[in-house]
Amino acid sequence: MLKEQIESLKLRLVRYARLVADMIERSVKGFISRQPEILEEIITRDEPRANELELELEEECISLIAQFEPKARELRTVLMVLGITNDLERLADHAVNIAEAAGTILARTPLHMESELPRMAALAIRMVEDSIQAFIEEDAALARKVCQSDNAVDELADLIRGRLVQTMVEARETVIIDPSLSVLKISANLERIADLSTNIGEDVIFMVEGRVIKHHKQEQDG
Repeated sequence: MLKEQIESLKLRLVRYARLVADMIERSVKGFISRQPEILEEIITRDEPRANELELELEEECISLIAQFEPKARELRTVLMVLGITNDLERLADHAVNIAEAAGTILARTPLHMESELPRMAALAIRMVEDSIQAFIEEDAALARKVCQSDNAVDELADLIRGRLVQTMVEARETVIIDPSLSVLKISANLERIADLSTNIGEDVIFMVEGRVIKHHKQEQDG
């Protein structure tokens, strides 16, 4: 009975993760394709739904613990679902932040977008999807791939940040500085999305192998 409940819990977590990944993807798409209606949907429709799913999953996790008093691996699995649920809620917040920043740019200025931004977004979204898949399948190799991908996202973020700062210093005009700040905000949120996905990947590796991986550091025995 408990095993079936846990499997059902995992399926609901996957649905929540798909919603959040879709929010992130569409927030960037709305910016690139200049579609403010997509950005508005994320803020007014998707965010409340994401919040509802978070609360439902949290309540179910707590209910399972209270009802079945799981031990060992089953308890760790439920606690991981609880932790990932919290991470997904934060990921949804970052998707909303991106939508709001993108909406500001589209409303006030011509489109200004760093060429690396779509690639950075695609990498971050894949990290979200792979981290959840790694948890569901208990796949430490996939989780490790997620952690390794974080370096590529950080490199793109540094490149975008350096270029935009130089642009703002040279321009010194509000019409250039304001949109550049918004693009910086989008990039920073994508970077945090990658970090949260890495956190999930690290937890999966610990769950499967009992090994601790420190963010941005070499793997060591736990």
